[in-house]
Amino acid sequence: MSDTASAQARSRSTVGRTTVGLVVVTAAIIGTLVCQSAPPSAHAVSDVLRGDQGDTTTGADSAATEADGAVPDGVTVFADEYPGVANLDPELLQALRDAATDAADDGIEFTVNSGWRSPQYQNQLLREAVSKYGSAAEAARWVSTPDTSAHVSGDAVDIGHVAARAWLSEHGAEYGLCQIYRNEPWHYELRPQAIDHGCPSLYADPTQDPRMQR
Repeated sequence: MSDTASAQARSRSTVGRTTVGLVVVTAAIIGTLVCQSAPPSAHAVSDVLRGDQGDTTTGADSAATEADGAVPDGVTVFADEYPGVANLDPELLQALRDAATDAADDGIEFTVNSGWRSPQYQNQLLREAVSKYGSAAEAARWVSTPDTSAHVSGDAVDIGHVAARAWLSEHGAEYGLCQIYRNEPWHYELRPQAIDHGCPSLYADPTQDPRMQR
């Protein structure tokens, strides 16, 4: 091969590597921008509520314990050994257990992703949500403050398993168990009047709930 041909070959090789490099870098930039602009998914929010992201707070904050209401995977509505279940409002807990007993006849098991929470645990989740979603306004669509949260008062439960939530969507009103927020199909509260009149209309998210405005 002549010196001229060799030089041309080296030039084409260099251009080819440069082009490939630019394509890879461009793809990486586009992928980063897409990830940054994507809205939070229900699955991602569920991860935060379950504490699956670990302790992302700093300073005096620490990871929640079972005493704060954190529950491991697979905990059922009958697990009194966990404060997250045992500290729920007694009427809510009884309605859940009645429903779970009947659902078991259909092969459905109710598990608890989150129930009662201590104010400290709720505040930790709120801090994590602000960090994850970038603003207090967006975080408020998913996590309430400790002084307004129905979880802190023991009046709300997050039900695990899609099949259980589907069963409650169809039969929950018979027990006074109602989904409250359209963006949280796992969040159920007790509405005794639903037994006779059906569940009330859904709020789009907690920011539309008057209880969250105090």
